[in-house]
Amino acid sequence: MFEENTKKNSFIKEHLKRFEKLDKEDTPAILLGIALVAIIAWLFYHSLVMAFFLLPLVIPFSEKMHHERILKQKHEVGQQFRDALISISTSQKAGYALENAFLEGYKDMRKLYGEQSPICKELWRVGKGLANNIILEDLLYEMGERTENTYIQEFANVFAVAKRSGGNITQMLEETVEQISNQTDVEKEIDVMIAAGRMEARVMELVPFAIIAYVGATSPGFFDPLYGNVAGFAIMTVCLIIYLAAYHLIEKIISIEV
Repeated sequence: MFEENTKKNSFIKEHLKRFEKLDKEDTPAILLGIALVAIIAWLFYHSLVMAFFLLPLVIPFSEKMHHERILKQKHEVGQQFRDALISISTSQKAGYALENAFLEGYKDMRKLYGEQSPICKELWRVGKGLANNIILEDLLYEMGERTENTYIQEFANVFAVAKRSGGNITQMLEETVEQISNQTDVEKEIDVMIAAGRMEARVMELVPFAIIAYVGATSPGFFDPLYGNVAGFAIMTVCLIIYLAAYHLIEKIISIEV
């Protein structure tokens, strides 16, 4: 009995930890997951009570949406960081000190993307750190850790080495901008190539629900033998499991990170 309670507690704690990874920006995804669970419960079982038993499905769905959102933010901040480096490089060529060039870069990015953009938030933190006499290398390291963007992390490492060794910072900035531009261009090309496949996958995922809803609306009573009895419950449960397995497989196929 004690072992069973321990297993139940560990199971609950594990799921709570998975929810803790989510933040308030994931609220729309969680609400969408709950709505989808309710739709599945109604279409497959004709009972909203089953939605309570299907609620655990919201956890992996929310985690998936969270992962996609973070990945999109990483790509977005990487592209914006390239534009910020162009502005910083231009300011440095104009005679600004490197720290002041970052402050000018913040002003330019605020005009280009707005104060709420990811890069403006990061450059604002850099400006606050410089005002508190924190060295620029540490601020760039922290930016890379917060954004988890490889471009920013690699730039922070190269920048620290170049500054310690007395390298040409201006040339380093230009080379970094060129490398990031080449990589982001490749990413855009790949994303465009697989966009059609992703759209087709989304349509395929919705087709089963559309068929059930269409048949149920145009032919009332057609699915009645599958509702309210053990055999029908078992058949619809098997169909739901097959659908979830196919959904998982499709998502793995199209989850190409660029």
